[in-house]
Amino acid sequence: MTETSDLELVSLTKRYGDMTAVDAISHHFKPGVYACLLGPSGCGKSSTLRMIAGHEDVTGGSIVLGGRDISYLPPAKRGTAMMFQNYALFPHLSVRDNVAFSLRMAGVDKTERHKRADEMLELVEMTSLAERKPDQLSGGQQQRVALARALITRPQVLLLDEPLSALDPFLRIRMRAELKRLQRELGISFIHVTHGQDEALALADEIIVMNNAKIEQAGAARDVYNTPKTAFVARFMGGHNVLHLPQGLIALRSDEMRITNEGAGKIDGRVVGVEYQGTHVALTAKVAGDQEVTGLMPDSEFLETPKDLGEVVGINWEDRAAHPVSA
Repeated sequence: MTETSDLELVSLTKRYGDMTAVDAISHHFKPGVYACLLGPSGCGKSSTLRMIAGHEDVTGGSIVLGGRDISYLPPAKRGTAMMFQNYALFPHLSVRDNVAFSLRMAGVDKTERHKRADEMLELVEMTSLAERKPDQLSGGQQQRVALARALITRPQVLLLDEPLSALDPFLRIRMRAELKRLQRELGISFIHVTHGQDEALALADEIIVMNNAKIEQAGAARDVYNTPKTAFVARFMGGHNVLHLPQGLIALRSDEMRITNEGAGKIDGRVVGVEYQGTHVALTAKVAGDQEVTGLMPDSEFLETPKDLGEVVGINWEDRAAHPVSA
């Protein structure tokens, strides 16, 4: 669809008065990557995306796309396109005219812009609804139109700001698969902002975890999940316990914890939560230092040796499962 380019953020900074929203972050996005900027609300991920798009001024540092500094170019001249959280479709225009809108603004004649709009609608499987107005579409259909409209400019990088947050859970999962398919077909970079760990893990080749205006950890999705470097990343990615032991601070995946009898594990704890989760039961226990840890027991094992609230249990794990994290 377009030549792929790498994108580099170099000490990128955004300040609002005395408040630093993005604090001198640097990151190199390889061409054709599906990357997720992940983090809690207010961590700086949306400000970063908006600076890349040109919808937010850069306070310091630079944004380099395909070897070209785009930090101060207007949005239309950057080689990026942005899909907004609320889709921002024009209610009075048909689906086809919504998709073709940026080409109309660029002075492309009607025949050519409609031809390109129809190509995009085919790509997102919306051809049959080209004449409809946005209010005649479902949320998922509106999202496809917004995607087609962003892609018609043939961007080198597509920027997506929480694109699935307005959808119901079933549709969200379907649209995740759709986004991944499109990204693979087009071969361009998608940079997707989300605060949902499951969404990031399902979609991303690469996850960039942000916290307090900085990048806390970045890498392949599997590496960030399996080997979090800090206590924040371990907790935010979910599925991990962070434990302060005499020998130091460690992260342990919940599915690596084995619940045994009192005195038969590395540590003992008192059961404070039992939650049935289908294939397994999540057992939460309070251990020394008022710390809580969660272990997953297969439901068949739990049926054989049930554990009750208040019961003291042993908690065990293999040494290879524990890895050190910084506070």
